[in-house]
Amino acid sequence: MDYQFKEIEQKWQKFWADNQTFKAESNSEKPKYYVLDMFPYPSGAGLHVGHPLGYIASDIFSRYKRLKGFNVLHPMGYDSFGLPAEQYAIQTGQHPAITTEANIATYRRQLDQIGFSFDWSREVRTSEPSYYKWTQWIFMQLFNSWYNIENDRAEDITTLIEKFNASGSADVKAVCDDDVKSFLPSDWATFTEEEKQEELLKYRLTYLRESTVNWCAALGTVLANDEVKDGFSERGGFPVEQKKMMQWSMRITAYSDRLLQGLDTIDWPEPIKEMQRNWIGKSVGASVKFAVDNSQLAVGETENSKLNTEKYIEVFTTRVDTIFGVSYLVLAPEHEWVAELTTPGQKQAVEAYIALTKKKSELDRMADTKTVSGAFTGTYVINPVSGERIQLWIADYVLAGYGTGAVMGVPSGDQRDWLFATHFNLPIVQILDAQKDIDVQADPTKEGKYINSGFINGMEYKEAVAFLNNWLEEKGFGKAKVNFRQRDAIFGRQRYWGEPIPVYFKDGLPYLVQEEELPLLLPEIDKYLPTETGEPPLARAEDWIPAAGGHYEMSTMPGWAGSSWYWYRYMDANNNDEFASKEAVDYWKAVDLYIGGSEHATGHLLYSRFWNKFLKDLGYTKEEEPFKKLINQGMIQGRSNFVYRINDENGKPTNTYVSAGLRKEYKTSALHVDVNIVENDTLDLNKFKAWREEYANAEFILEGGKYICGVEVEKMSKSKFNVVNPDDLIERYGADTLRMYEMFLGPLEQSKPWNTNGIEGVFKFLRKFWRLFHNEEWVFHVNDAVPTKAEQKALHKIIKKVQDDIERFSFNTSVSSFMIAVNELTDLKCKNRQILEDMVIILSPYAPHICEELWVLLGNDAGTLSYAAFPTFKPEYLVEDEFAYPVSINGKMKMNLNLSLTLAQPEVESILLADEHFQKFLDGKAPKKIIFVKGKIINVVV
Repeated sequence: MDYQFKEIEQKWQKFWADNQTFKAESNSEKPKYYVLDMFPYPSGAGLHVGHPLGYIASDIFSRYKRLKGFNVLHPMGYDSFGLPAEQYAIQTGQHPAITTEANIATYRRQLDQIGFSFDWSREVRTSEPSYYKWTQWIFMQLFNSWYNIENDRAEDITTLIEKFNASGSADVKAVCDDDVKSFLPSDWATFTEEEKQEELLKYRLTYLRESTVNWCAALGTVLANDEVKDGFSERGGFPVEQKKMMQWSMRITAYSDRLLQGLDTIDWPEPIKEMQRNWIGKSVGASVKFAVDNSQLAVGETENSKLNTEKYIEVFTTRVDTIFGVSYLVLAPEHEWVAELTTPGQKQAVEAYIALTKKKSELDRMADTKTVSGAFTGTYVINPVSGERIQLWIADYVLAGYGTGAVMGVPSGDQRDWLFATHFNLPIVQILDAQKDIDVQADPTKEGKYINSGFINGMEYKEAVAFLNNWLEEKGFGKAKVNFRQRDAIFGRQRYWGEPIPVYFKDGLPYLVQEEELPLLLPEIDKYLPTETGEPPLARAEDWIPAAGGHYEMSTMPGWAGSSWYWYRYMDANNNDEFASKEAVDYWKAVDLYIGGSEHATGHLLYSRFWNKFLKDLGYTKEEEPFKKLINQGMIQGRSNFVYRINDENGKPTNTYVSAGLRKEYKTSALHVDVNIVENDTLDLNKFKAWREEYANAEFILEGGKYICGVEVEKMSKSKFNVVNPDDLIERYGADTLRMYEMFLGPLEQSKPWNTNGIEGVFKFLRKFWRLFHNEEWVFHVNDAVPTKAEQKALHKIIKKVQDDIERFSFNTSVSSFMIAVNELTDLKCKNRQILEDMVIILSPYAPHICEELWVLLGNDAGTLSYAAFPTFKPEYLVEDEFAYPVSINGKMKMNLNLSLTLAQPEVESILLADEHFQKFLDGKAPKKIIFVKGKIINVVV
């Protein structure tokens, strides 16, 4: 029977499911290997052909590692909380759980029909209470922990309380808030319980603080930076403003150094590592205090004046040596002191500037390096080293959450500061004798000796930095400091469809629910919108009241919460007593291969590393890093097709369409057309007419009897009609063809356009492979003869090639090698069982369905192919011991002669002269000379 891919694929997909063929053992004598895909958010649109690219690659590698004798864990699940389901719920009133369940069913059907070897017994869904119970549990561990700098790790909060009881705050070295109290043990003993909890909150790894957030009023929620573009929400395009809110945060900054150091221990793409290094942004410098000059701000001059006592603005700088060149100071517009440091005369300008800033996202503010803007507060500060009064400004390039929310302006050494000073006519002071042309641009040199710099005049860079750091510390104006650009991660979202935070409030203070109360379930509400008074949707819940009184936290966790630990749940997915057992974690340890998109570099991938290090600190896990090797798959782009509508002389569109090659002869408009009614860029005219009502009476100007469409590579999108559904291709060509074709498109890491034009060739290859095992009547036919040398050579070439390619994740080059191998075996008329059985094993990671069927036809038990042994490469089969010598007579090529490479010239001459075929070319003449070059040529002169 010819290659019946539909029946074959359905048969084996059912077999794998019924027999749990790919269920991983939780312990095994085999070496373990953990392959993980970044799990998908199940959208209503389902999969298009770009989505499975990484899954196919990981599946090939998983199947290959099983054949290599590894116990492979290859799980799949769904990141099923999120904003899209909530927005759909707001529009329709349908509970997000219902739409999420329907979307998951579509994804599961599509994944199954592509033939992935997932261990579905370990499936996780982040929105299931049995899962988010443990996300809540991890939050509770973070709340009950602090970071001990001395031990460089997180510890239980009880160890901090013990320090407070024993010696107060004096000996505590912790990552904490800036406004912690200084107290003795006796003071701590007199604190009320509320005062103790307030102070402990400043040390906890998850804590409450007022933060500047991206607030989207239309969506009723806070958005992450990557959800905002050009001041608008990515979803819906609604305005976003900067707003201060009391928010849960996580002290990821405690791990900044370890997050940096860990990058040197993992096999990740260098661009991803560099993005994380830049995001963390470690800087070595100094912290400097600039005193506010109160002389022009008497008490009562501002609406909220606290300036009857001395106030300092603290600045972090990596160039403390330039401090004598500071000619102004800049605060972030959202800095908490801006209102009280603004004089009445500047109030209107400052407030107008703050209003403009609120319309920009932080990312936009950081990215815009060309626009110069700011507002003078009217206040001055004192340069601590020179005593000079300098102006205090606000500008949107300074962010409240980065460093101290204040920077010093040194125009002679920093181009941004030079532009600012030039724009606002502020002083530009030369500070090094080696600086050049500072009237034209800044010169950041560290060369030369200091001038105009008071007591460091004449010094060079290193000496000046050391001297200034000591001087500032002695005088109490500052100290040397290591700073990080990274900020603590905002953890709350004013949404419904997310994990409830396991906290209740009493007398304004947060307390954890009892562990036995987990999971704290998401309550039912009447609408999925904020309340009329602006509270989050959870405030609508009725009878959702803590047993201890007070009220529950109304925010939910962000989308990254459930994905920051999910790989551990796969290790022990059905454990009701722990997030994963110690035995399971000790066995699987960490993910060996992780495949997913580079867009998660400073989100999921950073937060996952943070949570992993925290769990290790508390002894729940063993590995410092969660993902040993990371591969970022490229994007499959859409390949759009266009038809060209003719416009009349007045520019009015007609209903006539001209083929692409003739369009220059007419005035036309290009219109996207559904790529699914185009084949090899040729439009199916009848399908086009039936596609949309306005095309029913369309007329066409053809070329060569065909309508040829235009082509362009664009993002795959419904609006461009270039989305290709894998369901359609599987129906037409089968899953094995789709799997091999996606790999064939190009290197895994590179983006490439989708082009269905070449898929027919892969389908023909699989049909040809099927044909190898059958006779002319399509009857299965193999023999048990001893393989020939040529057959062994063809086999061992492909064994080596595929093994090398898969080990270096070069899946695309294997596909063409398979085609060459099958062509060679076809030419050899190979029907040898031994050769063909090994070919089935080698191809099975790429095309598992056809190989399972052939494996059984070869007489093997069903289900044993996945755990067969990958054939061993034997290099001796590739050693060339014969050569087809080209034989020329008087320089003209006449024939080839197969000879052993061991033969010397006398033996070659005697064989050649005895050859009847060669004698015919001599036509009775005797050779005058025979030129023999071993392994290359034979040239006869007559």
